Amino acid sequence: MSTPTSTSTSEQLAGEVDALARQLRLPHLRKAAADVLPTAKAQRWDPAEVVRVLLDEEAQGRAAATIRNRHHRAGFPAGKTFDSWHEHASTIPTATQQALRGLEWLDRGENLAVVGPSGTGKSHLLEALGHTAIDAGRTVAWFTIEGLGRLVAGHRADDTVTKAINRAIKADLVVIDDIGLLPVPTEAAEALFRVIDAAYERRSIAISSNVHPGGFDELLPATIATAAVDRFMHHAHIVMTEGDSYRFAQARDGKGLTPLT
Repeated sequence: MSTPTSTSTSEQLAGEVDALARQLRLPHLRKAAADVLPTAKAQRWDPAEVVRVLLDEEAQGRAAATIRNRHHRAGFPAGKTFDSWHEHASTIPTATQQALRGLEWLDRGENLAVVGPSGTGKSHLLEALGHTAIDAGRTVAWFTIEGLGRLVAGHRADDTVTKAINRAIKADLVVIDDIGLLPVPTEAAEALFRVIDAAYERRSIAISSNVHPGGFDELLPATIATAAVDRFMHHAHIVMTEGDSYRFAQARDGKGLTPLT
């Protein structure tokens, strides 16, 4: 009877590790083991070091997967981040931009309103801040004002509006984009108030708008506007954008598309 060689024993152990990792649903450990185990054997690692390295690979893999899932679930519209943000092209003071990117306001549960004309970077800034927040371990939910209205309408029939709003504000940051571009329907106005009221002093809300929150009574029923703005503005930073539309400027300069050949 032949005696198993060291190589065959190692292969058997590697196979058992692979099977156990699959059974225990440790995909990142399983993937790393193919490289780590031969290296550990060749370099005569301490067994505890092997375990540490494999578990660290699993932990890092799960953390990265969580971040990816949070980016996906947030519902961002365009994938815009600070990689494509031109800091010096914005009319927002550089110091203000840096303070916003630091996220201390989010840690304090404060709100943010980015107000200005169309095309001046409001949505880009909020989406970039949202991605930054997720990369820093927070959760984000992105809505348009119309989307909030549909949320309320969709849950009206079975009387689960409150539950839907509470799920929405489980995120550390709730973003509501493009308030003021179009008239705000009654259900959207109600949804906006419900979110602001439910999140008050519990979660941060960031909005982009063509209209300063102080003028929301032009967009919403007066009673709703007063109550919503009162709660939102209590702990809010107001950031103003100015100037011409970036989109219009790019179109004017022929940078909005690839020339036809």
